[in-house]
Amino acid sequence: MTFVELKNHQVWHDFTEVLENIDANALIKEHLELSDYKICGYWDESDNYYEEIILPANLETELASSSIGFNLNQRFIKLKFILKNSNHNQLRIGELSLIYDENMEFINENWSLDTYFLENYI
Repeated sequence: MTFVELKNHQVWHDFTEVLENIDANALIKEHLELSDYKICGYWDESDNYYEEIILPANLETELASSSIGFNLNQRFIKLKFILKNSNHNQLRIGELSLIYDENMEFINENWSLDTYFLENYI
């Protein structure tokens, strides 16, 4: 059995370098603007369906985590953002994960929203 210690492996240096050269704020801003701050066809954790959700214009984002992944045919990077409402003391209203391929072309998104807050305070 071969033992590989990843703690000091080159892959971490390379990934750090890639992340330093990505403008995550520009990526999320572009994504939100292209969708006009709207989400269509959202199912919440209680299986309630929302045909359209309009996000607040004062939405602030923060990069929470980043990861790289591999499957049979594809390598990808996943950027997870926290979504906050600046009018309500930076209250967290959800998360958005953006997934890009190795050429930084958009693949997919994954939303997790606090629909109670969006229904009652926006």
